[in-house]
Amino acid sequence: MASLLLLLLAAVALLSRAEPPYAELPAELSPTATFALNDGLKMPVLGLGVYMSQPGDETYNAVKWALEAGYRMIDTAAIYRNEESVGKAIADSGIPRSELWITTKLWGSDHGYDAAIRALETSLKKLKLDYV
Repeated sequence: MASLLLLLLAAVALLSRAEPPYAELPAELSPTATFALNDGLKMPVLGLGVYMSQPGDETYNAVKWALEAGYRMIDTAAIYRNEESVGKAIADSGIPRSELWITTKLWGSDHGYDAAIRALETSLKKLKLDYV
């Protein structure tokens, strides 16, 4: 999954060279590399995706080691059933929340305003975060 994310980000980077407003990738890719979004925020170029990672030690250690290596973007989803492990690793890392990009996704049945709000609240609770 991480390689798929890298491929997707590389495709976006290629498009960015063609026409604005796409962001340009830094000259050197690394876990700490970022690019500026249109609003000036800096987003990590590389991230760790935990699709197919088993809840518990497998996901916890993957996230822990990625954060230790300098990664600042983590991608999960409610359907992966590992949001709690991701949240624990984030909490244990000691890295300020403001330095992290965390994404999660809704399951198909959680679309619609009320269902989406409930699903988001559940994910935030499992991730032990205030926002994603």
